[in-house]
Amino acid sequence: MAKLSLTVATWDYDRVRPLIDGRVQVEGCDINFIKVPPEECFHRAWNHQEFDVTEIGLSGYIIGVSRGSGNFGLSPYVAIPAFLSRSFRCSGIYIRTDRKIASPSDLKGKKIGVPEYQITAAVWSRGFLSDEYGVKVEDVNWYQGGMDDPGRKDKWPNNLPPGFPLNFLHDQQTLNQLFREGELDALICPRTPNTYRDGKTPVRRLFENFEEVEKSYYRKSKVFPIMHPVGIRRDVYDKHPWVAANLFKAFSEAKRISQAELFETAALKIGLPWVVSSALSAQEVLGPDIFPYGVEASRPTLEAAIRYSMEQHMAVRKISVEELFPATTLTEPKT
Repeated sequence: MAKLSLTVATWDYDRVRPLIDGRVQVEGCDINFIKVPPEECFHRAWNHQEFDVTEIGLSGYIIGVSRGSGNFGLSPYVAIPAFLSRSFRCSGIYIRTDRKIASPSDLKGKKIGVPEYQITAAVWSRGFLSDEYGVKVEDVNWYQGGMDDPGRKDKWPNNLPPGFPLNFLHDQQTLNQLFREGELDALICPRTPNTYRDGKTPVRRLFENFEEVEKSYYRKSKVFPIMHPVGIRRDVYDKHPWVAANLFKAFSEAKRISQAELFETAALKIGLPWVVSSALSAQEVLGPDIFPYGVEASRPTLEAAIRYSMEQHMAVRKISVEELFPATTLTEPKT
């Protein structure tokens, strides 16, 4: 029987390179792997469904699953619990130092910019601020727009209550511009704004000791924020549902290989002098698997993501973790 040809698009992560270079095969599939930066990947997948398999944003996926009826709601992609991007987001909150923001609670009433209200990084940052410091989404004036390119928009219609304080930048405005000019008090964004440490703009991170804050948060919550799961285009999944388990198994094996390379001591595989000690330090906090895939290993994180989507007025109904993934991927793959 001929193998199924799949075009797979993700960024060039260490945890996918064994798939890119052929060390790991997807059973029953011939893979055409395309390396695409996340923003471009999302745009091409969302607007044109160009890729059979791609990384997708967790926040948008939860919203899509919550909409419509039937399996996976209205989402154009079906996720598997291979989480290509995970990142604590305390480092992604930037403030102007001339706005009397001495603590996170001082963000109440302030003007905060976000690239998209629904963007996954902002969901995690807002959830952290709410859980740990009581800063609710209704307490802040939100301003949405592109960091450097005007006109960025959310993927789904917002589910916001009347009078919710979300504002949209004008056609020629950008977040970096307004932050530099002092029109915004803070930014929540995955990419470092160009005003940070530019020597001119009074800007710092809200948590300059973000690693300490994030480790403490994990010890308390067991939440390691998920940014991007792998998604299979709906028509591909509907026609070939077996591919979900095979892809999950292959991505999991590729991740296992990449994680082992962090601990190689004979010759460093990663160009960072203390990569081994850093990996060991991460294990002290996160446990042996420092970048977990799979539902059970990430259940507290997935439950928090769903809760945040509801609290922040994005998902239209509360869904279960099990609704997010095909049944064949809810348990760890056998290797």
